[in-house]
Amino acid sequence: MHCTAFATADEYHLGNLSQDLASHGYVEVTSLPRDAANILVMGVENSAKEGDPGTIFFFREGAAVFWNVKDKTMKHVMKVLEKHEIQPYEIALVHWENEELNYIKIEGQSKLHRGEIKLNSELDLDDAILEKFAFSNALCLSVKLAIWEASLDKFIESIQSIPEALKAGKKVKLSHEEVMQKIGELFALRHRINLSSDFLITPDFYWDRENLEGLYDKTCQFLSIGRRVKVMNEKLQHCMELTDLMRNHLNEKRALRLEWMIVILITIEVMFELGRVFF
Repeated sequence: MHCTAFATADEYHLGNLSQDLASHGYVEVTSLPRDAANILVMGVENSAKEGDPGTIFFFREGAAVFWNVKDKTMKHVMKVLEKHEIQPYEIALVHWENEELNYIKIEGQSKLHRGEIKLNSELDLDDAILEKFAFSNALCLSVKLAIWEASLDKFIESIQSIPEALKAGKKVKLSHEEVMQKIGELFALRHRINLSSDFLITPDFYWDRENLEGLYDKTCQFLSIGRRVKVMNEKLQHCMELTDLMRNHLNEKRALRLEWMIVILITIEVMFELGRVFF
């Protein structure tokens, strides 16, 4: 059986999405505790593969996690989802940056072992949903990070020639408007990440649920969440320093141009005065 996660947008309208999916025959699972906020869980038993009821977790932050759902049903749900996305991502990027883990049912405590989720087969439906939620929470974070990483790498690629040009003493072939555009792109990306900063730390939901927190933390470790967040922050800081350097370089060029204009104007004025004196 498979568990597959996608990040498709910056955010979802969960209320409208719930109604839309219900009109297509999907059933909302309402057994999650109240403090599991900003999450929609839908059951798809009729469209599930054998072995486990199909379940989909929708996180308000723009990610969906499918548990044991047929490909045809998954495509249909993704199509419905498009109408409820805020700032959707490119479809190719969504499918490229997905996460997929295998899972099986076992006797005994649930765990993540060597990249495979092992779920306790003796749990009742409500407890099984909670454990799937913990795993899904980490997978959701991973695919959101993957989208941000791809956006940041694309930005870095667009400016990677600038440090080499400055090092070689060459002219930076960017106008003031282009530099300001790059600065705007970087600030927009930082803004998107900062708005989701609470999303990058362990949710309060797990504070009094030690077992679920263990599943969440173990999955985050497997997906290298902590290391990836650190690397992304370092890249962001590097980009901020580089854009500041670009802006200062252009400001110096503009200041030098103004100085020359002033020198030329003073020279012209002096020549006029000399002309009046001698002629």
